[in-house]
Amino acid sequence: MDWLAAILDWFHFVQERLPELWLRTGQHVLLTGASTLLAVALGLPLGIVASSSQWLRSVLLGVIGVFQTIPSLAMLAVLLTLVGKIGAVPAIIALTIYALLPIVRNTVTAIEGVPPEAVEAARGIGMSRWQQLRMVQLPLASPVIVAGIRTAAVVGVGIATLSAFIGAGGLGQFINRGLALSNTQLILLGAIPAATLAVVVDALIALMAWGLKPVRQHERHSLKAKLKPVALAAPLLFAGLGVYAAFDSSATTRNRSDIVRIGSKNFTEQLILAEIMTQMIEAHSDLSVDRRFNLGGTMICHEALQAGEIDLYAEYTGTGLITVLKAEHGGDADAVFARVKEAYLERYGLRWLGAFGFNNTYALTVRQSIANDRGWRNISDLLASAGQLEAGFTAEFAERPDGYPGLRDAYGLRFGDVKDLEPSLMYEAVATDEVDVICAFTTDGRIAAYNLRSLADDRQFFPPYFAAPVVRSELLREHPELREILGRLEGVINDATMRELNRRVDVAGKLPAEVAHDFLVGAELLRDGR
Repeated sequence: MDWLAAILDWFHFVQERLPELWLRTGQHVLLTGASTLLAVALGLPLGIVASSSQWLRSVLLGVIGVFQTIPSLAMLAVLLTLVGKIGAVPAIIALTIYALLPIVRNTVTAIEGVPPEAVEAARGIGMSRWQQLRMVQLPLASPVIVAGIRTAAVVGVGIATLSAFIGAGGLGQFINRGLALSNTQLILLGAIPAATLAVVVDALIALMAWGLKPVRQHERHSLKAKLKPVALAAPLLFAGLGVYAAFDSSATTRNRSDIVRIGSKNFTEQLILAEIMTQMIEAHSDLSVDRRFNLGGTMICHEALQAGEIDLYAEYTGTGLITVLKAEHGGDADAVFARVKEAYLERYGLRWLGAFGFNNTYALTVRQSIANDRGWRNISDLLASAGQLEAGFTAEFAERPDGYPGLRDAYGLRFGDVKDLEPSLMYEAVATDEVDVICAFTTDGRIAAYNLRSLADDRQFFPPYFAAPVVRSELLREHPELREILGRLEGVINDATMRELNRRVDVAGKLPAEVAHDFLVGAELLRDGR
């Protein structure tokens, strides 16, 4: 039966990924646990103080509420800029901010809800304000406070999946990869454990709350009383396992000179190029590679490289020129490469190595059928009907000067509506008539697979986008052999080859690592060791 075969295939897939699943789950627990503990440490005192003052309560809840309105990805991006490094630190800060509101609000509500007669009775027997709070108000308020902590922790599990965009790891890394590759199994590998983790975390906090309840005199020797220490220890044990899993595989890579950290953006071609560089280094040197793929957009990768969070990644000359260097387009491919190479070294101390050989420029792309009907062959042909067309662009293209903003100026194009789409979703969206035009990549195999047509850039707006490794100078000084190893990749991938590699992943459903390996073997750069 098909459904049984699908289930068996799923379990086989999970079994193959168990070591990484263990690592990513541990990272997810660490992110959620650390942020929740920080939020409790901050939120509980803030809630207690706010409960004693009406104006302070209004101001505090208002400020915290404003932070809640900031989209998660925007918060992560801002904190990434402020902290200046990718990874767990900005992610934990963001998760802590989002966890504050339910904890502070529930603490204020719970303390205000304590019966006045109970507080009056405590005052009547001579208790100080601290004693009233510790012995009367907090015990009576604890169920509502714990409910706020449970809400914060469960919400944190969900938001933590977005932390993978800034290199913090966690189960969101599988989801990111799955979205980039249109791979449902990878998406489920992140989504199902994340949902399970949310349920487990909620149950463990409820169990801890039960363990904190005082035992009545007649229950001191009952089974219930004996189980309470176990209830208190269970969440701590679970958190300990998560921390161990998070650091067991990743701690050994930290501060080691024999580890090369390779990053990538979050689309298929980047994953393939990152795997090609990874496998070349692993095969031709004694170095190990820490794969830090799917980091998100250009500036995240660039800033991570500058900060030393990654050692190299593949960048495109046009992107480096316009998006990173903020320079104007001008010159042929060789001139642009020379400008970018010189400026990167001078400004950032980063070195561009030899280009892989292909030019993956942008191309406005439409369905073949509508192009034939309307006679569209060049971008200029869209001018007459642009106002009635709906465009689907990547978030970067929608804002980059070498994207839609620059295209508007160069061609005078004004589309009726523009949707932000993940790169993996654009092609299906235009093929199924959800949008009319997309910003395709010329080396993408889905252009032919979905029967699309790329329109000619008749005003030569787009600069050349030749891909090449960008490396920290310190890495090349420590390991000069990498220049020769990566240099073997110079000029070995033309446009047609890159298009076919992308097609094998996006259309045929192969893994980037498998496609990269087969290419390197075929190019006689790697022996087939499988």
